Amino acid sequence: MDIYHVWCNLKPGVDDTEFADAAHAYLQHLCEEGALANYRLTRRKLGLGHPNLPEWNILLEFEDMTQMDQAFSSVASRTDPVESFHYAVNSKVQDVFFALYRDFPDAFRERGEERF
Repeated sequence: MDIYHVWCNLKPGVDDTEFADAAHAYLQHLCEEGALANYRLTRRKLGLGHPNLPEWNILLEFEDMTQMDQAFSSVASRTDPVESFHYAVNSKVQDVFFALYRDFPDAFRERGEERF
């Protein structure tokens, strides 16, 4: 499983539930299209966290890099409906940064296969 993390803060004046609704609609659309295995939308709790980490963390789970590429290609097409979903989320956030992690050890390693 490849896990793409997105950290962000909301732009001033953006309603948290409006952002969450837009994020769920967008990510559920990608799941229904088969471009995303699963996702989680999380928010810092009780102010606990490193001061450099934004308040929100979105975890996108992909079965493999092929599925991740499918999701990125879908979004990069900039066609509706995915463009409208993407804009509804992207327009509400700032201070965005990303990271890519994977399960370790992963299924490929357990089978003795090389994977990059």
